[in-house]
Amino acid sequence: MSDTLIEVENLSRYYQNHCAISHLSFTLKAGEVLGYLGPNGAGKSTTMQVISGNLAPSEGEVRIAGHDILDAPRAAKSQLGYLPEHPPVYRDASVDEYLSYCGCLHRITRSQLPAAIARVKSQCGLEQVGKRLIGNLSKGYQQRVGIAQAIIHDPPVVILDEPTVGLDPIQIREIRQLIRDLGRERSVILSTHILSEVQATCDRVQIIRAGELIYNAPIESLQNSQDNTAVVALRSPPGLDELLALSGIDHAEALGDGKFRLYFLPESNPDALVQTAVDQQWGLFELIPEQQSLEDLFIELVRDDGAQSE
Repeated sequence: MSDTLIEVENLSRYYQNHCAISHLSFTLKAGEVLGYLGPNGAGKSTTMQVISGNLAPSEGEVRIAGHDILDAPRAAKSQLGYLPEHPPVYRDASVDEYLSYCGCLHRITRSQLPAAIARVKSQCGLEQVGKRLIGNLSKGYQQRVGIAQAIIHDPPVVILDEPTVGLDPIQIREIRQLIRDLGRERSVILSTHILSEVQATCDRVQIIRAGELIYNAPIESLQNSQDNTAVVALRSPPGLDELLALSGIDHAEALGDGKFRLYFLPESNPDALVQTAVDQQWGLFELIPEQQSLEDLFIELVRDDGAQSE
């Protein structure tokens, strides 16, 4: 079987005349964790529901571990674990009862079920609450139970929609580690509004706006990207005109207290600036290249002068 576990081709979904997602195409290999981002109303939840088989596509194809979600829904869904935004837990059942029920739904044999329950309880930090009613657990623990039901059948594909909502900082760190562990051999899609979560756990990021995919790149390309800008601090600063006269500088902004933000031309570097600062005794004591953050990129891409309504 190919190591490509998720294949989405030309996927669209309409609600009457409204297009929720339009012609989405991407693939995801085993061992990848994909961060799926977008503003409210962009089509994230619709995408997750179509990929998981809970909503039929209007156009296009989805294949999970080689199985078409429409032509072979049972085979495709057996390869998939899904945690929706609101965990589908039964408040009147104990954790052990609920996980046993979920294991039976996934056709785990009676002999293998105790080991499967023990495994997911250990992975999700539920060892001490197996006998407690889910309704009496905190929201954070209920979220853990939701993740446990998604992975109890050890699927090669896992979709997590806002998995850390309601968790405290320690629990968030534990769940992030769990997501990284899941992504070592599986395909994981993480849909979230928390940008730092994507940077901490994901290998690749996709951004959707108004139903269309507008960005798709490895997270390292963002971390290594430079905007050709730098902040420079000088004890005896010159005027802006002198800075603009230097080779390789496109334009500059005065930030006050001897600091400037400099925008360099493509393929240029600050060598001329450093040499001139030494020669002219400007007292250069700080030169910090600026790196574009995921938040900067997200805001830049989803901002639209036309009003976007959810």
